[in-house]
Amino acid sequence: MEKKFITVIACFLILSCRNSESSIQAGKDWPTYGGNKAGNRYSPLDQINLNNVTNLEVAWMYNAAETPDNGDSKPKYPKAIQCQPIVIDGIMYGTTPDLKLFALDGGTGKQLWKFEPSKDGKSYKMINVNRGVAYWESGSDTRILYSAGSTVFCVNAKDGSLVPSFGQNGTIDLHEGLAPDSYHDVSKLSVSANTPGIVYKNLLIIGSAVSESGDAAPGSVRAFDIKTGKLQWVFHTVPHPGEVGYDTWPKDAWKNIGAANNWSGMSLDEKRGVVYLGTGSPASDFYGGNREGINLFSDCIMALDAASGKMNWYYQTIHHDLWDRDLPSPPNLTTVKHNGQMVDVMAQSTTAGVVSVLDRDDGPSIFT
Repeated sequence: MEKKFITVIACFLILSCRNSESSIQAGKDWPTYGGNKAGNRYSPLDQINLNNVTNLEVAWMYNAAETPDNGDSKPKYPKAIQCQPIVIDGIMYGTTPDLKLFALDGGTGKQLWKFEPSKDGKSYKMINVNRGVAYWESGSDTRILYSAGSTVFCVNAKDGSLVPSFGQNGTIDLHEGLAPDSYHDVSKLSVSANTPGIVYKNLLIIGSAVSESGDAAPGSVRAFDIKTGKLQWVFHTVPHPGEVGYDTWPKDAWKNIGAANNWSGMSLDEKRGVVYLGTGSPASDFYGGNREGINLFSDCIMALDAASGKMNWYYQTIHHDLWDRDLPSPPNLTTVKHNGQMVDVMAQSTTAGVVSVLDRDDGPSIFT
């Protein structure tokens, strides 16, 4: 049953994109997670419409399901494909349930290459889900960046090989830059990234998925140089001494309280050079006796300068969260008419059932 479910999803995506024109600028491809960096999830394609959708036929099919290790017909663990593939110049890039990265010809479904992630010479198993990949190009240099487990892989988009000049032979460790002076040995804590980072110029800006228990790693947002893999900046979502928000926690909370992480993805206003994101609750969930205060920057909608990581503004949706009210999706950057004027806003859905619509420049709600 799971195999069929996975295959059908792959087929559906193919039907949606196979007739895309090769023009990112014209909005005919699907070049990033969410369709564009504003997170609008909109395509201008109109070849499939209400009048002809009932006439669709399968053009080709790519089976993303893979055989379990034990050779049985049923996997030993649940498998799912959560990846939203991207399409660049007619080539589809996506991941399998086993976190392998593939490139397909969008017109024929022919597999161009497949990359299998490994660490210390061992293949990854079902460590985490993957919801998408990021694409970067500079002239003829084209790269796909995605994560499996605690590793970000930088893969040549043309042939599926690792880019050796990036990090350590094409990889970086998502533990890098996470509070080396904390009470925990951060290198041994669970850190992954289910949702892809977002590309700003030569930077990959990325959040993380961490534990929700007392051993949670810090949820810091980071940026890495896509050419070299070097860490460029870190924003501490549990502030360090001297940083804004430090006094909203007990002393030295950053050393033993983790999470407050951006696991759901982010959006980017390239003209302003600002990245917008939402954070989750602090660890551990459902208990706050060890963290008196409003706990900035947990449960916050945030705007960070994309080049430096400096905070422009924040809007906290819940003070001192006890009920795991994470912000569950990337913001949607749009423009609305308000009081007779067009206003650039970001709209953020919440698990509390409220949509916050905030001015993109300085953060106030436009409806208060």
